[in-house]
Amino acid sequence: MQRKASAVWKGGLKDGKGVVSSASGVLSNTPYSFSTRFENTPGTNPEELIAAAHAACFSMALSAQLGEAKLTASSIETAATLTMEKLDSGWTITAVHLDVVGRVPGADQAAFQKAADNAKSGCPVSKVLKANITMSAKLEG
Repeated sequence: MQRKASAVWKGGLKDGKGVVSSASGVLSNTPYSFSTRFENTPGTNPEELIAAAHAACFSMALSAQLGEAKLTASSIETAATLTMEKLDSGWTITAVHLDVVGRVPGADQAAFQKAADNAKSGCPVSKVLKANITMSAKLEG
């Protein structure tokens, strides 16, 4: 299985602009720039897209882990907070924190936590990141 996306950048680092697209068309010449990446200008950036991918991947991985325990979530809500810091070696994604809230009929906190821990380590996006990945997992009734 392969997935494809592309980016085009024009101009210098601070005054240039880019667009990112995905083969599916979900992203189609979506703009990004220095200010959307390193300042708080509205718009997307690579780190936001990684955080979104991590939240989505983790949610599916948790669903799979719950399924192995014969449990089915009525909902899994995951928020990923990615931290990027300027280190001596340059800008680095140093951490991702996953906040997950699950509604899983018939689950207890221990079973939910075990499934969430397995999903955190088993999620393909978690595996590709060299960042410190932390999580808080809350089971709601």
